[in-house]
Amino acid sequence: MFLGTYTPRLDEKGRFFLPAKFRDELAEGLVIAKGQEHCLAIYTPEGFQQEAARAMSGPSTLRGIRDFQRMYASGASEEVPDKQGRLTVPPMLRQYAGLDKEIAVIGAFNRIEIWDLAAWEAYQTAQEEEFARLDGEIAPGEPPM
Repeated sequence: MFLGTYTPRLDEKGRFFLPAKFRDELAEGLVIAKGQEHCLAIYTPEGFQQEAARAMSGPSTLRGIRDFQRMYASGASEEVPDKQGRLTVPPMLRQYAGLDKEIAVIGAFNRIEIWDLAAWEAYQTAQEEEFARLDGEIAPGEPPM
């Protein structure tokens, strides 16, 4: 399970140090994919397989499902952190998420998300009141309304 918020910096080669508590689980490899709200999602290979299985469960004869499958699969990249725990974010994914130097790396239970730091702070500020309002209104496993 991935938890917490970290603020590493991207270097000139588009690399950052994974938070130490995530390194062991991701040392052998991971998948970086486009996420919603223009963030990136990092999954273990097994976690990405589960996400891919959900994406493939719908019929590809439906345009919306095909569109999602194309965008999701074409925007995913298998990566392996280096021995120092640095992860390189591919240029097309850095561009999609608007990543420059200042980033936020957040745990989101089954995945890690990478955000432009200013975008994360704006998102967090906008969602804080909604989060407080929903406290106790959502049953476990039930999506927010």
